[in-house]
Parts: sequence; C-alpha cells; structure tokens
Amino acid sequence: MAEDGRRGDEEDRGPGAAYRGVAVMESLLEKLNALNYEEEVLGKHNMKNLSRHYFVSSPYLASNPGEQFYMFTIIAAWLINVAGRPFTEPQEYDEPNATVSNILAELRAFGVKVDFPPSKLKSGSGEYVCFVLDRLAEEALRKRGFTFRKTNYPSENTEEESVVEDDAELTLRKVEEELIDEGDEEEENVMDLEALKLRSTHTEAETSSKPDEILESTVDATEWNLEVERVLPQLKVTIRTDNKDWRVHVDQMHQHRDGIQSSLKEAKSHLDKLQEDIGKTLEKVSSREKYINNQLEHLIQEYRSAQAKLSKARERYQQASGGVTERTRVLAEISEELEKVKQEMEEKGSSMSDGAPVVKIKQSLTKLKQEIIQMDVRIGVVEHTLLQAKLKEKSNMTRDMHATNIPEPAAGLFA
Repeated sequence: MAEDGRRGDEEDRGPGAAYRGVAVMESLLEKLNALNYEEEVLGKHNMKNLSRHYFVSSPYLASNPGEQFYMFTIIAAWLINVAGRPFTEPQEYDEPNATVSNILAELRAFGVKVDFPPSKLKSGSGEYVCFVLDRLAEEALRKRGFTFRKTNYPSENTEEESVVEDDAELTLRKVEEELIDEGDEEEENVMDLEALKLRSTHTEAETSSKPDEILESTVDATEWNLEVERVLPQLKVTIRTDNKDWRVHVDQMHQHRDGIQSSLKEAKSHLDKLQEDIGKTLEKVSSREKYINNQLEHLIQEYRSAQAKLSKARERYQQASGGVTERTRVLAEISEELEKVKQEMEEKGSSMSDGAPVVKIKQSLTKLKQEIIQMDVRIGVVEHTLLQAKLKEKSNMTRDMHATNIPEPAAGLFA
C-alpha cells in the first residue's frame, strides 16, 4: 500500500519528478563553486571534489551512505556559518539524529518550510538532502551579496540550405518567393492619380467595345501543341517534403494508426481463436481429471492408509532407534571402563612377575650397609677425637690447679 501511495504521489508531481534531484544537484554545485567551497571546505578537511550527481539517490550511481552523510553535515554546517548563524561543526562520531535535527532547526530559522521527517536526511543522499543544501547555499549567497544574472544568448544567423535545383523544374518555395517579390514591387511602385484615371478610362473603353460575335481562335492547333510541349517541363512543380512539417507527421500517424488497426484485427481474431482452443482444452483436462479421480478413488484411499501405517512404523522405529542409541552409548562407556581395568591388571601382573624391584632393594640394602660402616668409622673417629680433647682439657685443668698451689720461688727453682 505504501508503494502504491508513493507511485501515486510521483504521478501527481509529473514524470520529471524523478529527475528533479539531478537538476537541483547541478544548481547546488554551481552555487558551491561560487562560494569557493573547494578551498574553504574540501581543502580544510582533505576531501575530494564533488561530482555533478554526488548527492543524487539513484540505483545507477555508486553510493556510500556513511561518507555522503558526513559530507552533507560538513557542508551544511559551513553554509550555516557563512549565512551568518553560528553552528558547531559536527564530528564523525556524533549522533546522526541530533545533527540532522540541529540542521533542520537552523533551516527553519531562515524561514524555510520543512514538511519532511529528519529520517529522510540520514541516508546522505536524495531529493531532500539536495533541497536542504540548495536552500542553505541560497542563504549563504544572499549573505555575501552574490546574485546570478540572466544569460545573454548570442543571436544565431540561420543560413538557408542551398538546394541544387534542376533548371527544368520549379519548386513550390521558388514560386512563393516570386509571388511575394511581385507583391512587394506592387506595394513599392505606388501609382499616382493620373495613372489611375488613365487605367480606369482604358478599362471603360475596353468594356464598351465588346464583340458582338463569338471569338474564334486563329492559332494553328499544331503550333499550339508544340508550344505546350515546349513549356510543359517548366510548368512542372515539385514539392519537397520537409521532415519537420506537421502534415508529414500527421500522415505518418494516420498510416501507423491504420497499420495498428489492421494488425489489431488480425491479432484479435487469432487471439479469440486461441482463447477458444484453450477453453476447450481446459474443459477436456478438467473432465479427464474428474474421471481419473473417480477411477483412482479406492487407490487413493489405500495409499492414504499405507501412508498412515508408514508414519506409525516410522514413529516406532524412531523410538526403538532411540533406545538402541542409548544402550549403545552405555555399552561404549562400559567397554571403556573394562579397557581401563584390563590395563591396570596388566600393569600389576607385569610388576608382580618382574624381579627388577627385588634387585633394586638388594642393591639399596648393600649400599645402606656400606654407608652404616662408614658412619660407624666416622663415629669412632669422632669419639676418639672427643676423648683426646677431654683428656687434654683434664691435663690442662690439673696443671692449672698445681700452678696455683705452688709458690712462685719454688716454681722458679723447678723451672
């Protein structure tokens, strides 16, 4: 329903409504060039030049909605600032809805009527985008005092086509030109009153002298025929058809109409015959279909019962296959546990029949005995060292005791 309504609007607007955006975009580009947008916008943001149909929405033109929307917001903000209203330049990651609403608010502030929703501008292209930028460009040009003057077209002198004419033929155009020239000469050569009086008197004399008998020709018929044959080629008039003449187009239209009507009659007869044949064929097909349905009714019933039995068998098969699958899974788990138990039993059996651990134990005991003997020897050496130290300490103590009890002279004598 929405598409039908949109088509209806386009039909009301006219067949050229679909191409109105192209004309608006070309006018917008001229206004932007007049405002020197290449240096003030493109050079500042390091952007490429706009094409003639950059903001036009068409399936035949390549589009990049993100880039076009960003370019639209940048140019709109620049035009608003040029028009005399402060406007913050939008950034790439700003909220699109807020940016579009701000631009439309500034456009309404200039007195422009906005009768479309802001969502129409989010695509970055289309008729409404071109409309907004065009009105902003007009406001900017008005602010700078720039106006477009009317174009003065040079007058073109259309040269008449030179047509090579045969001396023996006279064209209708030549005859018309001679008649016009004669009329001009008659208008230029104004006769005076005396000449008019003389002519009037001469005509009166001629009318008064009317012959009383029937005039008879005195010219020989043979000479007359010869003169006619001589003058006949010069009296031949050829009319050259002009393709731009409306009469030629009308004749062609009548010819095409007659051809279409004749073709329509033939095609209509063939189509009527074809329709009749198709109707008969459809009736035969429907009667055969009914006959076949009646003949195969019991087979269809049997087929339906077989289909019901097959569906029940499939349900039972699915249930049984589900139980088999579950049991298969349990069997796989049990088999895995059995393999683990077998592996453990094999490891234990191999360890029980293997004598390597006993040999290792005997080697360890032998090594332990050797270490015990070494420790006993070390203990004996340590005890002997301790005993010597104790004896030495005891002898030192005894000597010190005796030294304290003996007088110094006696000690000197003995010394």
